[in-house]
Amino acid sequence: MLSLNTKIHVRLLTCLVGTLLSLPLRGESYPDQFFTLKGADSLITYAEAINNLIASQDRRSLQLAENQTTGYIIFKPQTVPFPFNYGLPSWNGSSPENNAYFKVFVRFPYAGAWSPWLTVGYWDKEWGSSYGTRTWDDGTIDIDEIKLFSYYTTFQMSVYLYRANTTVESPTLRRISLMLSDTRTTAELDYNAIVNDKPPYIFIPTTFYYQYGLDPEIGGSICSPTSVSMILRSFGIEVDPLQFAIATKDPYWGIYGVWPRNVQHAAEYGLDGAVKQYRTWSQAYEVLAQGGRIAMSVGKPLYTGHLMMLAGFTSDGRPIVHDPAKSAGYGYIFDKSDLSHSWFDKGGVGYTFFLDSTKLNIEHKRLENPALAQEFVTIRNYPNPFNLSTTLLINIGQSGNYKIQVIDVNGHCVADYGQHNYQPGILSFQFSGIGLASGVYFVTVSNPHGQHWAARLLLLK
Repeated sequence: MLSLNTKIHVRLLTCLVGTLLSLPLRGESYPDQFFTLKGADSLITYAEAINNLIASQDRRSLQLAENQTTGYIIFKPQTVPFPFNYGLPSWNGSSPENNAYFKVFVRFPYAGAWSPWLTVGYWDKEWGSSYGTRTWDDGTIDIDEIKLFSYYTTFQMSVYLYRANTTVESPTLRRISLMLSDTRTTAELDYNAIVNDKPPYIFIPTTFYYQYGLDPEIGGSICSPTSVSMILRSFGIEVDPLQFAIATKDPYWGIYGVWPRNVQHAAEYGLDGAVKQYRTWSQAYEVLAQGGRIAMSVGKPLYTGHLMMLAGFTSDGRPIVHDPAKSAGYGYIFDKSDLSHSWFDKGGVGYTFFLDSTKLNIEHKRLENPALAQEFVTIRNYPNPFNLSTTLLINIGQSGNYKIQVIDVNGHCVADYGQHNYQPGILSFQFSGIGLASGVYFVTVSNPHGQHWAARLLLLK
């Protein structure tokens, strides 16, 4: 039995109906399961073989030994309680230079032996002399998804690290994860229950980025890294969204939206992330309530394929999103049924992030206040909550053209203070609640560059 001192970060989470004591009845889908290893001690403890890799000085990750240019770790085969036929791999680490990388593999027991090692992804710019094997007789790696033709309960993962020479800083591996599920689950979801699932109010402000406004050539292709950039800003981490998108692009596939690459790139900025699946709005709410963030991968009927940041929920349980595909997509509210189908019909896939508070020496600047952005706009009001009226105090840190409005939870403007060229300083406005219903409102400040700031107002009568 493992002692508590080993601090093993392995979790097998069952997210749907079912227990660890018995399998569901035939015809029912199997529960979702999540496997993850985090930190050098956990990675080493679960190693079947390890070559030329050592723990980092802070024991948060694995790296190449001082005089080695290649190394690998093969993890012990893992058997989970429930069968699965679908998987979503993800990882956290670093690749400080272009001539260093790591590659991640998985395999499954097959025909009395093992399938070939299947490449599920890599970071950063290289992938070796060849990308590797992606298909075999009973499954395939479809860019960032593991699609199996049969059900399995066992898998094995490995990671290969490389650098061109010993003067190059070593890549590192800090965390490896695998979301496992049954594809029947998506088809069996109860959408009446999903739409009637009404989490409590929560709202996460950020600096808003309109993807098409970032670059006229690639703007239509960068919803995924743009959403992650908004998540980074919501944590108070500075990021250039266009450069973040360019660096996230997978040179093998030639696309910006590879799921584990977006999660991995955010890890370089100090986030702890994984690709997961969600089956209810309440599951997503719990992540937000715990300080986490989610980027939702959505499809029809709203989009063919798209990523947006889940910003929270209204007081009556409707999801709020920051949608980078809309110029006015900050705090946007879709029809709940349409958004539910758009996300959950596609599997409920989402990037899940928490701030990695143990990360040391983050190269990217962390802002003291997550509400601050490049132009340092802060918003407060007094009193809050308020009854008849409240005073809005908006601190402009840099001169510029700003538009100031108050909107309701449906995005409708209830007070417009116009758009003017303001000098640095504190602006004061009176907002009256006369004629308005009790509830949540947002004072918003925006500029022509697509940046947005917001603060929550609570009107109580």
